[in-house]
Amino acid sequence: MKNFWKLTNFELNRFSKIYFILIGLTLAMQTIGIVLLSSSYMSDVEEQLALGSTLEWIKISVGTFSFSSVTSSYWFGGPIVISIVSLLIYVFFIWYRDWFGKNTFIYRLLMLPTARINVFFAKATTIFLMVFGLISLQLVFILMENELLKLMVSETFREDQSLNQIIFSFDYMGVLYPTSIIQFFINYGIGFMAVFVVFTGVLFERCFRLKGILFGILFAGVALFVFISPVLLQVTILEEFFYPNEIFILMVITGLMVTTGSIWMSHYLLNKKIRV
Repeated sequence: MKNFWKLTNFELNRFSKIYFILIGLTLAMQTIGIVLLSSSYMSDVEEQLALGSTLEWIKISVGTFSFSSVTSSYWFGGPIVISIVSLLIYVFFIWYRDWFGKNTFIYRLLMLPTARINVFFAKATTIFLMVFGLISLQLVFILMENELLKLMVSETFREDQSLNQIIFSFDYMGVLYPTSIIQFFINYGIGFMAVFVVFTGVLFERCFRLKGILFGILFAGVALFVFISPVLLQVTILEEFFYPNEIFILMVITGLMVTTGSIWMSHYLLNKKIRV
């Protein structure tokens, strides 16, 4: 266990510079967005006031300003998309960097006096921690940015929103911040299961090169088929046979099967087939 945490800490440190850049980019872009959009809105309001318009007319013609006005802009969603894409790329890069860096670092990793599967788990844990870190910080940023908005937009023309209202005013935020603990485990369970499957596909490619690409794609296809097999049965052979809660339980089981299968296959490849 000690070696596992050392490996995890090492992997986190390797990505820390890019990670802090993503954090800084997110905070900077969203803050700039709030300043620009709030200033633009208040300029429109002041222009209407200069023309002698009543407050009621301004609210009708210009509208009120809320955090939703920010979340619907690229200033808010842009850095979130950039962070998501960066982490998706890093799911592959976290492995290939060890093979294609200046020094073939994978030699050192796989020769460490610890079980090779710890390298697999350390890389997976690094991805998990970075994901949870970013989504946690985004909540903090929203609270900070909401206070900034209140300072810039007059209460008369502002529509205050709760954190939940802010989250669900942005289409994809509901996926990142589920409303229930069950939905949380569903969303992130599927995501992390996919990470394990991708890791296994990468190891197939590293073990068998060109053939490994085909093996990896086939493995991912089989994993997807196993995972959604309860739904396929429900809509084909056993039409409307299962209740919704039974479908859910079955998919939890198939998800665990896929995750366990990915870990087992990765363990086998790392110990028996890996080429460095």
